[in-house]
Amino acid sequence: MKILALDTTSGACSVALHCDGRTAEQFVKAERDHTRRLLPMVDRVLGDAGLRLADLDALAVSRGPGSFTGLRIAISCAQGLAFAADKPVVPVSSLAALAAGARRAHPEWRGGAIASALDARMQQLYWSVYGLEAPNDSLLPEAVEDPDQVAQRLRESDLPQPLYGAGPGWHYLAPSSDRAGAPLREADLESAIHARDIAELALPLLQGGAAVRAEELEPLYLRNEVTWKKRQKIRAR
Repeated sequence: MKILALDTTSGACSVALHCDGRTAEQFVKAERDHTRRLLPMVDRVLGDAGLRLADLDALAVSRGPGSFTGLRIAISCAQGLAFAADKPVVPVSSLAALAAGARRAHPEWRGGAIASALDARMQQLYWSVYGLEAPNDSLLPEAVEDPDQVAQRLRESDLPQPLYGAGPGWHYLAPSSDRAGAPLREADLESAIHARDIAELALPLLQGGAAVRAEELEPLYLRNEVTWKKRQKIRAR
């Protein structure tokens, strides 16, 4: 299988090619210039492998949650490439990819569950929890919530233990903050989303029939859904 994966969800830009069991990646930390960087990185990983878009089985991209602008850049690029090459696209959870990357970087965490958290701004987190056996399936629904809500839900949950944290969103509940911390054995706030993890998570999804046509690809913002529900409640009063 040959899968090209893209990500610009947060403060990094990455492109990876999973080719017959091996994965090569271009990764750069960059808060801006994702639009300018992305296509040259695509050309580089394909060129290094001696492949063209037509040689791919599919593309994969982070479908969110994450920043509005970051998600739109990678998704728009994936749509354009997939449409031009007539290839399907596999949408992958950014939070699942974050957890997979942390598990790869921390082999000592392999026995526990990993809670992924991205900074959703407005004093909130995008977060969920992932286990080892089914890395694409969240153990709790992906959500955008206040830090205190997150900490309470984790304390009241019966999630597998030990529980580790991955991602910059956990800074809201770090020991240095003025909030009660989440019940995490350890947290890596420097964990980032990597396209290589998106590519590898996309493989079983592609084999399971989860790919979509380019025009069907949609980002998952979460915050828009929450805002809409709040508006509905207000109108119902």
